[in-house]
Amino acid sequence: MRDAWALDDSIHFLNHGSFGATPKVVLAKQAELRARLESEPVRFMARELEPLLDATRARVAEFLGADPADLVFVTNATTGVNAIVRSLAFDVGDELVTTSHGYNACTNVLRFAAEQTGARVVIAPVPFPVSSSKEIADATRSVVTERTKLVLLDQISSPTAVVFPVDELVAEFEGRGIQVLVDAAHAPGHVPLNLGRTNASFTTGNLHKWVCAPKGVAFLHVRRELQDRIRPTVISHGANSKRTDRSRFQLEFDWMGTSDPTAILSVPTALDFMGSLLPGGWPALMKANHDGVVAARARLLDVLQTPAPCPTELLGAMASVIVPWPEAGLEKKLFETFHIEVPVIPRGPQQTLVRVSMQRHVREQDVEALAAAFRSMKSGGAV
Repeated sequence: MRDAWALDDSIHFLNHGSFGATPKVVLAKQAELRARLESEPVRFMARELEPLLDATRARVAEFLGADPADLVFVTNATTGVNAIVRSLAFDVGDELVTTSHGYNACTNVLRFAAEQTGARVVIAPVPFPVSSSKEIADATRSVVTERTKLVLLDQISSPTAVVFPVDELVAEFEGRGIQVLVDAAHAPGHVPLNLGRTNASFTTGNLHKWVCAPKGVAFLHVRRELQDRIRPTVISHGANSKRTDRSRFQLEFDWMGTSDPTAILSVPTALDFMGSLLPGGWPALMKANHDGVVAARARLLDVLQTPAPCPTELLGAMASVIVPWPEAGLEKKLFETFHIEVPVIPRGPQQTLVRVSMQRHVREQDVEALAAAFRSMKSGGAV
């Protein structure tokens, strides 16, 4: 299915997880929307945009198992995390918990809030390799105390590609009166979601990754009773709107100044196209990507002669393997020498990870190229 994407055929593209890749049909829809916008910008932005946003919101809400009234769009999950953390009030001594698998940008948001308020960031030491969901849950709950005000949980860890037991931990912490912010940056289109069932206080996730929408579109989901506390990172006209036909939550987030909304409005096309790639629709696509990454990881571990760092049930459509080489220069060598686009992630002085992603554009030859590169480096040195 490589031809459905605009990817460079000379590159072995195994890094869908970082920024996604948008199919040609979705890019064509975005171009059509841009042409419509530019044909009469005032009509589009001032008269047509709001109902178009509402229609897109309804589609995304259905896909996520959510109520459209609880959903707004942001440019990326990091922006969503910022909106939540910077809207909440913390006091001296409050604890903001995340894990050692957390995404650096989002952990930085917690650090910023702690510096501003006197709260402190607590990192739960979740190991990697990791043997089970129970080990993840136990490590996370071990640092949660009566001073914990917010837990930031990755649904799928960016560096280690591990799927966290989010439903279990959300139920436990929210049941104790602790708000949970789920960083679901990788989750939409990657694993099945039902935000209404999970019922976290806050969830944000990208739609430009596994849903394959254009760059710069993500969702933010806030439980209804908490919406009046949450403000966007940009304050604009919605802050003093007199309208009563929709919530201030949506009035503020739906208009944060002029921007190109065509990435958001292209999401239904991405949902339709990606859901049409296999006869079983989205469930079949997620299963195929999971099966593909399990097979790819097994191939790489065979070459490396190292054990799996987590069981297959903790994988979605990405997998990280531990390589016996230092991080410095490795990603550059893989790209420049072997034409492989794959992230290399340092995890302390003794651990370097290489993470592979599976999507329908990945070819068998791409995985084999990485296996061959590992084999070559084992025999001749990594850098």
